[in-house]
Amino acid sequence: MEIALNISWVILGLVGLYYGAEWLVRGAAGTALMAGISALVVGLTIVAFGTSMPELLVSVQANLNGDGDFALGNVIGSNICNLGLVLGVAAVMTPIVVHTQFIKRELPFLVVVSLVFVVMLVVDQRIDRIEGLIFTIGIVIYTLACIVIARRNPEDPIAAIEDELESELSEDATDNSSIRLLKNALLIVVGLVVLGLGANRLIAGGKFLAMTFGVSDAVISLTLVAFGTSLPELATTIVACLKNESDLAAGNAIGSCLFNLLCVAGVTALIKPIDSVSIEIMDLVVMVGFSVATFLLMRNGRALGRRSGYFLLVGYLAYIVVLIVREFSK
Repeated sequence: MEIALNISWVILGLVGLYYGAEWLVRGAAGTALMAGISALVVGLTIVAFGTSMPELLVSVQANLNGDGDFALGNVIGSNICNLGLVLGVAAVMTPIVVHTQFIKRELPFLVVVSLVFVVMLVVDQRIDRIEGLIFTIGIVIYTLACIVIARRNPEDPIAAIEDELESELSEDATDNSSIRLLKNALLIVVGLVVLGLGANRLIAGGKFLAMTFGVSDAVISLTLVAFGTSLPELATTIVACLKNESDLAAGNAIGSCLFNLLCVAGVTALIKPIDSVSIEIMDLVVMVGFSVATFLLMRNGRALGRRSGYFLLVGYLAYIVVLIVREFSK
């Protein structure tokens, strides 16, 4: 009975994270647009940060509860899931062709940030406040740089977020300003409450399942929790592929990885240093490996085709199998 109850908590927690983030983003973005902030700036700040809120809240709450492995596993597992599963599914659905500037800029940056993260963690098995501050400053600089680049070059792939955001929020344009403001305020409040409750229930249910089945917090967060918090990216990517917007699908997955490392890990460590016990070198090597593999597969502007997609998917599934076998062979 308790197992079924906690599985229900995990499912409800994931649902709460998904809809809480969706409502928070819509409310905050709508309010910012009403205040005269450009759709480009809103998309690259409020929307980008808002879609990382599930990972952020889960990691912050887990770390404050003393579960550093849970917090780190969520970040590392989400990146592996984004590149292995999400990008793999997208490539299998339709060949992914992205802007050359994206390959020259975002992918190498992701590889560098991943390596820096690994070095910081391996040195003393923790991400301290200074390292968290470095990552947090990094995401601020990266976001500002994206805004400047997109404004100077409207053809840059980052600038595509402006039209996408305006299209998504156009349905509210017919309401008068007071009604729109009230709706946005309610969405923000409800979104924050649902996000908080969702993160709380997901952590509680996940920890109970880990204890029940005799696995570490790291394994639960690297697999179940990471997959759950990556569901919004997976859903967004599938929709983008169905609309033949493969560049948005790739940008969504890779951009989410950058935010996980710089924003989620950075802010979490800034609030409280993250200590690691159960995260192993293999997990870090796999995360960096997927980043490097994605860069190599897409270098020189080559399309990420179905063969590459199957390669990423098989790699992801192999990692999950090895992770489970490793855990139960201890």
